[in-house]
Amino acid sequence: MTSDKVVIIPTYNEKENIEKIIRKVFSLEGDFHILIIDDGSPDGTADIVKGLQKEFPDSLHIVERKGKLGLGTAYICGFKWAVEHGYGFVFEMDADFSHNPDDLPRLYQACSAEGADVAIGSRYCNGISVINWPIGRVIMSYYASTYVRTVLGMKIYDTTAGFLCYRKKVLETIDFDRIKMKGYGFQIEMKYNAYKLGFKIKEVPIIFVDRTEGTSKMSGGIFSEAFWGVLGLRFRKIKGLK
Repeated sequence: MTSDKVVIIPTYNEKENIEKIIRKVFSLEGDFHILIIDDGSPDGTADIVKGLQKEFPDSLHIVERKGKLGLGTAYICGFKWAVEHGYGFVFEMDADFSHNPDDLPRLYQACSAEGADVAIGSRYCNGISVINWPIGRVIMSYYASTYVRTVLGMKIYDTTAGFLCYRKKVLETIDFDRIKMKGYGFQIEMKYNAYKLGFKIKEVPIIFVDRTEGTSKMSGGIFSEAFWGVLGLRFRKIKGLK
């Protein structure tokens, strides 16, 4: 391994986007590696990745799981893999270009040079920076973050963000066995654990662009889990707190 940076990208039916996102990340300066966590995509996403591994044998990795097991468990699988393989900076990113790969170096800079333990690609720290979302979804997402911030007391504007960089020590400290939420609530729970454990969190403003190819994985159940799960989080003991 020559890089200390790995980008975890969970996939389910992303054949339209996966090769383009992989090539884009590898075109960046800074030698980013990629780990794909594929949940048994029936559209052949994993086969595309394995074909590209012949071109990028040392920097492109894949873990295949049987069935759609949830976003949270995909990232936890990836976090454990990244820590075991010694990566110092571990990124989360979607496959659909809603997160701009050009922002990866900015997230890395926030952690490597500006002292952050967690860097969040934030849609809301400079107003609202979202393109192509229906206004109803923008309002729901924005006020969901406001709700989380109010209930949990975190000074984070984009609590549901899924574009992040973690220092390895954060992932080594959080007890993944106690992370309960599996959908987008997982993102809230991870940030809350990092916040309560005293890690420094920095928001980096980004512009979020909704996917143009493939199908959104968002559902009402995901928001319901996050809403009720946040109330439970408020009273849950965080392992490792003194």
